[in-house]
Amino acid sequence: MASDSYPSHEGRKKKSDGCVKSKDKEADVLKVRVDIEELTASGHIALKQGYCKEALSCFKKAFKASIELKETRVQQACAFNLGAAYVEAGKALKGLDFLKQAQPGEKGERVADLQFNLAVAHETLGNHGQAAGHYLQAAQLYRSQGDGASEGDTCMKMSHCHLLLKDWTQAAQSFQRAGESYRMAGKLDSATMAYKEAGSHMLQSDDFTMDDIITVLTDCLELSNNIKDPELLGKVYNDLGLSFSQLKLFQEAAGCYERALPLASTRPSRLAVVLQNLGAVHNTLSQYRQALDYHRQAASLHGSLGSRRAQGRCFSNLAFALSQLGEHEEAAENYLHALQAFKDTDDYKGQWQTCECLGEARFKLRDLERATLYYKQALGLLSNCKDSSSSVQERLVNKLSEALQHRLSLITPGKPQVVSGAGSAEVSTGEPGKEEEAPEPDGEQAHTVTIGEAGDSQSPVTGSLTEQPGYRTVLPGANRKGI
Repeated sequence: MASDSYPSHEGRKKKSDGCVKSKDKEADVLKVRVDIEELTASGHIALKQGYCKEALSCFKKAFKASIELKETRVQQACAFNLGAAYVEAGKALKGLDFLKQAQPGEKGERVADLQFNLAVAHETLGNHGQAAGHYLQAAQLYRSQGDGASEGDTCMKMSHCHLLLKDWTQAAQSFQRAGESYRMAGKLDSATMAYKEAGSHMLQSDDFTMDDIITVLTDCLELSNNIKDPELLGKVYNDLGLSFSQLKLFQEAAGCYERALPLASTRPSRLAVVLQNLGAVHNTLSQYRQALDYHRQAASLHGSLGSRRAQGRCFSNLAFALSQLGEHEEAAENYLHALQAFKDTDDYKGQWQTCECLGEARFKLRDLERATLYYKQALGLLSNCKDSSSSVQERLVNKLSEALQHRLSLITPGKPQVVSGAGSAEVSTGEPGKEEEAPEPDGEQAHTVTIGEAGDSQSPVTGSLTEQPGYRTVLPGANRKGI
């Protein structure tokens, strides 16, 4: 007889069946886990290679398998991967649904990555304010992990959100933080680009001092040698030149343009821009003789490239330099070239400004009849400009009146008059003692910095167009087009 201490044969059979089922279940769970890991790995590989459709397929299968597994942590991780893949594929709204199901894992990097992907989703949907908030959280988390490269990338993304919101201060601060993060991470080329953008956008805000901006631009200049791509380096130097010009640091600007010049030699379009800017800054420094060759080369290159309006600006810059050297006849000839270029491009502002300059050139050459004609043309063209001010019109009327008075004096006996010309007193511009300055830049070529319109009290040949705060100015006749 069997002992009571041993189970019956029937009881042993039931227990054996239970063990088999338990082992089968464990095997199934293990298989599901292996499948999820393989699908997840395949999804990541596909995503890195740019195969979003294949990646989505893998992550969907992994997420479906995680539901069968009934393990919350695994399911959340799969939801995170699927959500991120949807965002990458441009399906941000669907991605958000899955990202919201994902919760922070045990490791901090999952929290940072989640915030980053939430930011990307909101940015794609046009919710730039919410996106900036998530980017900020992600950047802070990456910093706490000591991941400077990821922090820098995140701050760059955050900066672009602030730019779309037209918050120049926050954008500049984010670019600056990106530069600092990249610098700490040893990504010095990326740091250079971030500092360049920071300086440029600081100039658009009233919340930074001149010293703040100079510090950032100087940091950028010091790090610029770490950029190995000559074309990119040339663009950095050109953009830095524009920023220094806005600070009225024209010697520093000239130095940047000179560095950019040899780097732009292989691309005519870039070379034309740098030459134009070099000529403009030499005009501002009153180095007119030195500026002439730059103006001529820039005008020739722009012409060969079909950049008619930019060519007109170069002719105008050249004419101004010649007028300052006393070459009024040649100056007038180049103003005529500029006028034709502005006519060809329907640039009414350029036309009236050039007509005014032609009037002054002809006045100095004692050609009062044509001076009068050009002043009249300038007034007529001014009426086509919606942004023209009454003070500009008043200035032109005064110049026209002065030219007419001189004409009358020549035909009225007993009233001899001296007409201004080469070697004599300069023509009055309505502002006693004010010297003629360089032509203003092309406002529609704005790219790196904000271009102000001509000041109401200033001549169209005035170059120092000061914005608030007072240390900001634009470079006369500069080309701000991206190169």
